[in-house]
Parts: sequence; C-alpha cells; structure tokens
Amino acid sequence: MTMKDSTAHKVRRGRRPGTSNTRQAILEAARARFANDGFAATTIRLVAADASVDASQVMQFYRSKDELFAAVMAIPSEALERFNTAFEGPDDDLGERVVRAYLSAWEGAHDVSEPLMAMLRGAIVNESAAEQLRSFIQSRLLEGTRERTDTDAALRAGIASSMLVGVVTGRQIIGVPTLLAAGTEELITVLAPAIQQVLVPQPPLRAEPESHA
Repeated sequence: MTMKDSTAHKVRRGRRPGTSNTRQAILEAARARFANDGFAATTIRLVAADASVDASQVMQFYRSKDELFAAVMAIPSEALERFNTAFEGPDDDLGERVVRAYLSAWEGAHDVSEPLMAMLRGAIVNESAAEQLRSFIQSRLLEGTRERTDTDAALRAGIASSMLVGVVTGRQIIGVPTLLAAGTEELITVLAPAIQQVLVPQPPLRAEPESHA
C-alpha cells in the first residue's frame, strides 16, 4: 500500500458513516458549543473538531455560522410542552408551576436546556438570536395566557418570564455567587410567591369602615 493509499484510507475511516449521522453530529456539537461558549466564541472549526468532521463538511450542510445557529435553535418539543402545561390547572399554585417549568427547562437535561442556553447566550451579541429569543418567549406567553380573561394577562406573563430569564442569566451566564449557591428548591421557595403575585394579582383590600363610638 502506498503512502497516498494509506492516507486516503485513514481519511475514509475518520468520516461519519452517513449524511444524516454527520448532520446530527454537527448539530449536537454546535448546540453544546453555542450553549457553553456563546455565539461570538463559537467557530466552524471548533464545531467541526467537536463533531470529528472536517470544517468543509460543516460548511457543506450550513453555509455560515448564522445558518448553523438558526438550525440549532430548533427548540425541543419537550421544552415547549413544559412551558405550555405550566399554565394548566388552578391559579392557587400557578407561580410554583411556572417557576418549576422554567428552571427545569433552562437548567435540566442537556437535550432540552442546551438549545435554550444557546439562544440566551447568542441573544446578547447577535440580533438574529435576540429575535429568536423574543419570538420564543412571546409565543409561550400567547399560548399560556390565551384562555385567561384578564385584560393584562399577556403583560403579566411577560413580566414573569423576564424575571425568570433574568434569574437564569444571573446563574448561568453572569455567575452571581448567591444565585449559583442557591439550590433549585430554594429558588422556587423564594421565586414562586413573587411570580404568583405577578401572574395572579390579588384584589385590593377593602378598607375597614371607621367605627364611631
């Protein structure tokens, strides 16, 4: 076997067995990179190395980093289901359900949390990512509040979502020490009443009539 034949043989062995497998490997590698490093620090070469393919193969499927990012932003159905079902049920514990749904999606299993974290990190530096995040949050708000009769239900849901995304940003991106140190249940204990108050406002207390002795 010549050196040329040997080199070609090694290259063939290093390639993924099929197009669909290669595409999936690239997407998984890109999702992890965008989630961990953010949009700006992620490169085609790094993604290719993580996926054990050539950079040219990444470009074959996705012509630019922007296109690759857009493909990665396909949110898993499990994440959508968690957000949707959080609004189902009685109002009494709505705040806790919503907090649990958000934290379990943003900080749970990698296949659910990584696309969301990639979107969040990317939104800081990339307008396309910011639009993806805005559209995603808005769609969850409209879906979650469509059966509520409160005239400001969507606004209240938007405020609650912003609060929760802020907590995730503080924990996962900025690394605020007190937030990092807090356990999930501790966060739920503190956040749930606040989110409950925003989503399900209590009627104003009626002033007691003055007694005239």
